Amino acid sequence: MSERFRITLGQLNPTVGDLAGNAALALEAWEQGKAAGADMVALPEMFITGYNAQDLVMKHAFQIDTQKIIEQLAIRCADGPALAIGAPWVEGAKLYNAYLILKNGKIASRSLKHNLPNETVFDEVRIFDSGPLGGPYSVGNTRVGSPICEDAWHPDVAETLEETGAEFLLVPNGSPYYRNKMETRQNVMVARVVETGLPLIYLNMIGGQDDQIFDGASFALNPGGSLAVQLPAFEACITHVDLERGPEGWRVLPQELAPQPDEWEQDYRVMVMGLRDYMRKTGFKKVLLGLSGGIDSAIVATIAVDALGADNVRCVMLPSEYTSQASLDDAEAVANALGCRYDYVPIKEGRSAITNTLSPLFEGTDPGLTEENIQSRLRGLLLMALSNKFGEMLLTTGNKSEVAVGYATIYGDMSGGYNPIKDMYKTRVFETCRWRNANHRDWMMGPKGTMIPETIITKPPTAELRDDQKDSDSLPDYPVLDAILDILVDQDGSIADCVEAGFDRDVAKKVEHLIYISEYKRFQSAPGPRLTKGAFWLDRRYPIVNRWRDPS
Repeated sequence: MSERFRITLGQLNPTVGDLAGNAALALEAWEQGKAAGADMVALPEMFITGYNAQDLVMKHAFQIDTQKIIEQLAIRCADGPALAIGAPWVEGAKLYNAYLILKNGKIASRSLKHNLPNETVFDEVRIFDSGPLGGPYSVGNTRVGSPICEDAWHPDVAETLEETGAEFLLVPNGSPYYRNKMETRQNVMVARVVETGLPLIYLNMIGGQDDQIFDGASFALNPGGSLAVQLPAFEACITHVDLERGPEGWRVLPQELAPQPDEWEQDYRVMVMGLRDYMRKTGFKKVLLGLSGGIDSAIVATIAVDALGADNVRCVMLPSEYTSQASLDDAEAVANALGCRYDYVPIKEGRSAITNTLSPLFEGTDPGLTEENIQSRLRGLLLMALSNKFGEMLLTTGNKSEVAVGYATIYGDMSGGYNPIKDMYKTRVFETCRWRNANHRDWMMGPKGTMIPETIITKPPTAELRDDQKDSDSLPDYPVLDAILDILVDQDGSIADCVEAGFDRDVAKKVEHLIYISEYKRFQSAPGPRLTKGAFWLDRRYPIVNRWRDPS
């Protein structure tokens, strides 16, 4: 009879800092594993603290509290399978990103992360010490190697584990989403399998933490790189995976593979999950937003209803004399389609009061951008008043194109606690609206059908702060702008790269200038879910004061 090894995988959603809550999730997974006869129950990287906890893990009191929780968890899980869980761990004067194996009421062994990521959203070199290259740990008569997240992206740790007797690899991860990352992950893990000849189980967490969204999609590979297990993306699940030992060693027994969503669905779900978890983990229940009749607020309202339900979303139209009847009709149509509350709050009276108050100081000057921005800031004031009065978090609705070039009013339409479309360019917003109109999934709390009328999608974008205003008056057309931004921001390219791609040099230089002078706005902007490796926050850190411009 063939020898079997059962591992229970907890693809779960921890909360940063909720040590007791995360331990309870771990215990639930362990109990299910015990009931299923598992030899081992595994949870992702840094699960006990939540990830990415950033500088919180360097706080001494937090380290002591974490150790106490781990020791208590080990006692609770003494009678049953081994429990593998990620945690920060102090040894001497050093702090490690560790993977702890709890058995028989104590910490039986641990693996320490060797390769510390120091790019994009990761800053582990300044937080953790690098652990030495180590060997596998034993669970019963089986030796398991655990390269921790980044360790599996480099060959050295996996090769050392194979050479020192590991029989299969379990890779615990806190791997945040960016578009098309799943294919990248699997290609890298196939390389580790080919190099070592060992089966590999890749275990990732799910859930939102600030700007980072963890998409799960855990999987298992057999030698040669064949996919044996594929868990769903974005879904919490506790799954039992069996390995069988034959003449050539351990093999993962194949399971039915969970279908994976395409990139449009993945992006949309990231925005929904990001908002839903941000609300849940910060304690907010309801949101509000200014619904202008434009495409950005329409998609944000739809995301909010899909994340929280219509009863928890308030849409507010704040018209001025420049607001068109078409915008009034479109905004109301969106709110009605979504089934959420719709309030109508004209700003004419408030604007007149402000204009009269400032008139002695503005006397002799021509009206212009200042007067336009007063409208935006008045709207921000009114929305924040509603937020304060009713305890509803204000969502801001600027897309990545606007955020990039500062086409937004600080303390005005930039007011808010979270921005679901912060990392989505305007051209992609249009296509996302069409995707949502044509698609509905069980995880969406909003209704099926067309939520964003075609009139919103097809009309020229405008802020409606003056007569006959269009975004194209101030900016290149969005297909051109977004293509240049992709080169300068997402690809970190140069003006020469823009020219080589066929864009006018003067236009590219204008966009570059706008990017740099808008850094102070982004520094004060609300967080939003990361969709790309060029997101504005931890991925891209530039000085606010910066006189350099690309001479090419």
